[in-house]
Amino acid sequence: MSQKHLKEAFVSNLTGTSLLEISAGLALPPLCLLCRGLLLSLHYLHYGKPLSSRKYSLLLDFLVLVSPLLFSCTVLAPIIFFMPAIIAAFCAGIFSKIYSRRKQKTRVSFRQVVREFQEASLDPDSIPAITVFRVYINVLTSISILAVDFPQYPRRYAKAETYGTGVMDLGVGAFIFGNALVCPEVRQKSDVTQPKFSSLARQFFSVWPLIVLGVGRLLSVKSIEYHEHTSEYGVHWNFFFTLAVVRLAASLLLAVFPKNKSWLVAVTLAALYQLALNTTSLKTFILRGSNGRDTRDGFVNANREGLLSLFGYLAVYMASVQVGLCLLKCRNSVKGWMEAVCFSLLTSLVLFAFLHAAQAHADPVSRRMANLSYCIWVLAHCLTFFSCFVVTDLTLVFTKLLVKGSSVPCCWNAVKPSNTSKKPQREAVPVGREGELSQACLISAINKNQLLFFLLANVMTGTVNILIDTIHSKTAFTLCILHLYMFFNCLIMYILHAKKIVLKFW
Repeated sequence: MSQKHLKEAFVSNLTGTSLLEISAGLALPPLCLLCRGLLLSLHYLHYGKPLSSRKYSLLLDFLVLVSPLLFSCTVLAPIIFFMPAIIAAFCAGIFSKIYSRRKQKTRVSFRQVVREFQEASLDPDSIPAITVFRVYINVLTSISILAVDFPQYPRRYAKAETYGTGVMDLGVGAFIFGNALVCPEVRQKSDVTQPKFSSLARQFFSVWPLIVLGVGRLLSVKSIEYHEHTSEYGVHWNFFFTLAVVRLAASLLLAVFPKNKSWLVAVTLAALYQLALNTTSLKTFILRGSNGRDTRDGFVNANREGLLSLFGYLAVYMASVQVGLCLLKCRNSVKGWMEAVCFSLLTSLVLFAFLHAAQAHADPVSRRMANLSYCIWVLAHCLTFFSCFVVTDLTLVFTKLLVKGSSVPCCWNAVKPSNTSKKPQREAVPVGREGELSQACLISAINKNQLLFFLLANVMTGTVNILIDTIHSKTAFTLCILHLYMFFNCLIMYILHAKKIVLKFW
């Protein structure tokens, strides 16, 4: 077999892993984020000033936020169920150290800090968990698209051929979920001042980079005969085209139907699509082609997975718009966000129950078809993942109340009530140090140029695969290559962020 066919076979005919193992892996990013925040608070408590060196800040962020994820999906994958417990224990040790040192320096009781935390308001201008969620999905995707070509990456984490729940299968849906959370229809405060179809017109203009990238990827892959998994999206289709079409179709639906009913549109789309899969020959067409022998003749036959899975991804997008609208409601109190987390986790439990029923009575999870079970699975895990980031943020807010003056980038600012006004207003008085948002932060750096980061990761992945025989790489070499690849991508984003360059011109 040629090298191209060897690499295609290496990522084909896989069946995925268990939901429990995916959940264990998704627990790591929030814990890594918590660990970074606690280390910064401990540094401030010890030295009396925040970490100001950009060099050390980048090193800390990479070693704590990125490197553990690289190890967890390669050499530490066999002990993935123990990893969250290990990092959580480390975080507990740091918190204990913070509390003991803080107790020596202040006479404020722990009970008083708890009361202050419960009464505190949160900066209503931003929801850091949304930013962190989207950045981490990007980071995890960037790691996986290269790591999957190395033997140290477990085959069960890669995309399943037809049915199954691989880590990379979830990543595709999570990308759709994250995009919907910040779509113009969610961020738009009022529909009265703008024409109903103005958002649709803006979306037509904003998706052209995705179409250009999709065409660019198609031409480059075909011209150099780069290995590709045809049953993933088809012969000519790719994920850039899926993102563009889903965004345009969603804007059209949201221009016709009320935004607060987007969940209803999502349920209708997913249910009708699943009904068509079960009662017509649509499923057979997707899996075996029009002649039942996996033909790829004609554009629709050649790209049937990419074209027909659009219905499922569109359902995920519409449901995610509803989630985004709920998150952006005026909820600036700690108590309000704790209630939101409880509601989100309860919704996730209900969705997992629906997932069990859908797999038993409709169809198993299939990313290839983006069927009903896949849509439910993506929403359930994404809600759980997002909730974990909110809990992490609330924990860091509490830590900043313990260590007055400490600053943790990409974390909520707590504010306290204003005593100068007779009306029961809130005054945004940060508990942490002013200027915190300008502190160097890898998450902020990637967030500013997310599409560029994803594009750079794709280009670097292709370059590594062309230059290196990834399938027969040794463990030490693999870890070295993956760390250099991720560090280079992060460094570029960090430099652009330091120079305040945002490469967005559409």
